[in-house]
Amino acid sequence: MKKISLLLLFSLLGVSCQYFDKQVPDEDALLQERLKEINWKEVSSYPSLAECDVITDKALKKECFFSAMARLVQEKLGADTIALLYPQLDTIQVKVTVFADARLQFDPQFPKDSVQYDTVKIDSIIKARLVDFPKVEPAQKEGVPVTSQFVLPVILDVKK
Repeated sequence: MKKISLLLLFSLLGVSCQYFDKQVPDEDALLQERLKEINWKEVSSYPSLAECDVITDKALKKECFFSAMARLVQEKLGADTIALLYPQLDTIQVKVTVFADARLQFDPQFPKDSVQYDTVKIDSIIKARLVDFPKVEPAQKEGVPVTSQFVLPVILDVKK
């Protein structure tokens, strides 16, 4: 009985050795394959505000974030000096940068023919007003925080 069990054990070991002979894939080849699978033009998750965190759908969460940011920027710039100084200027495009460390940066975008506006003055007013925003979670790519940029149209509203 002992001889049969030993013979059976050695035969199982001999058969199972074929599983150890397989080549391990090259680390660089696996990395290159994974890098090809990643869509580099789109983030895995968009930046988010606390009020949008309860939404699980990616498209709805993105829409919530953009509408909330536009609302916050408009509230801070609403009936302000810009609208009073330049009543013909009804909309400003503001480029928003959300850095990977959750910092925000706002840069107004002016049309090429903006010689009728004092762009330096408008820029300084916008940067002075757009402070103390709620915490923004940065966009993520494959679970890693990344910097993202987008342009928000800000409607200047003169309240009379």
